[in-house]
Amino acid sequence: MDYRNYNSIALAFMGDAVYERFIRERLVRSGSVGADRMHREAVRYVKAAAQETALRALLEELNEDESLVVRRARNHRITSKPKNADPLTYKMATAFEALLGYLYLSGQAERLSDVMEKSARIIEGAAGEQ
Repeated sequence: MDYRNYNSIALAFMGDAVYERFIRERLVRSGSVGADRMHREAVRYVKAAAQETALRALLEELNEDESLVVRRARNHRITSKPKNADPLTYKMATAFEALLGYLYLSGQAERLSDVMEKSARIIEGAAGEQ
């Protein structure tokens, strides 16, 4: 199946779940304890602004297929009002999640892992700059 042309929202839906699991596992493996603390730390990675930051830093590294998926998802019309982000940030976060969903569904496990690890480091670095 050619997931490049798959519904952007479906890819983002899958990518959201994949990324959430990755972040939760990363936090548990790092020795974080306490549900409240782990939740606060997880939000730092999964909020729309953080995902936008990661995607913008990764744009130059994306191959043609990945760029296509990101562009389609970013340009997808928003039908609901984002709660905690401006529309552009929300679109970029959706594009980030769509990229992860595409990589996951197309079986590119190594590339998916690489993108998520780089994203986490980018977000950690951005948080350190504030």
